[in-house]
Amino acid sequence: MEVRLDGKSAIITGSSKGLGLAMAKEFAASGADVAILARDPAGLAEAKTQVSEHAKAKVATFQCDVSKDEDIKKTVPAVMKEFGKVDILINNAGTSRAMTFDKITDEIWQEDLDLKLFGAIRLTRLVWPGMQERKWGRIINVLNLGAKAPRAGGAPTAVSRAAGMALMKILSNEGAPHGILVNGMLVGLIDSDQHVRRHRTAATNVTYDEFRAKMGANVPIGRIGKAEEFAAMACFLCSDLAGFTTGAAINMDGGASPVV
Repeated sequence: MEVRLDGKSAIITGSSKGLGLAMAKEFAASGADVAILARDPAGLAEAKTQVSEHAKAKVATFQCDVSKDEDIKKTVPAVMKEFGKVDILINNAGTSRAMTFDKITDEIWQEDLDLKLFGAIRLTRLVWPGMQERKWGRIINVLNLGAKAPRAGGAPTAVSRAAGMALMKILSNEGAPHGILVNGMLVGLIDSDQHVRRHRTAATNVTYDEFRAKMGANVPIGRIGKAEEFAAMACFLCSDLAGFTTGAAINMDGGASPVV
């Protein structure tokens, strides 16, 4: 089964590295025009080089901090000017931020909500009318397992992601009559830059392969996931092959989540 996105155009936030970069590569190879959004100019340039290697259509980069409304209001029209339209929006930008409740200031709460929730709200607001008009659209909110099963010390991220899951469900119901399908993908332990950085800073002499194997030991499937596996699912959900799937919060976790 070949998944194709020919003739479609996608915005992927936080896509200069990690899961976002993997999705940008997969979408571009499947025929979509891809807008890579991130904050770092150097990272954007490197990402464009990597994504363009196997791209079948246009690849463009846009420096954008999605926690800032003014950046979003400048970037989305620029993407539309470049591609003519936006068919797919992947709300992927975010960092893992977890601490005990007593340590979370108002400033930290606001920063997390601006990045992970309001970024998705503001981006969706701008691409939604065009999707309605064309009667076709795909939106994915990239979340984490804490959205369904928050743990002690899991805020503020778990709270922001739970709100993102609720937003996804509301949008799926409102978008369905207009051909706009909205889903969530909940990240478990998946190989990414954050784990590479964690290995580098850990006080350990083990190799990264050993570090990764230890992380995956308690995952039911017996390993951590691959960014390419996550990207393949995202690409499928954004294709016509998944035309009857909306409002789903899919655990990408190798069976680790205690909640379905």
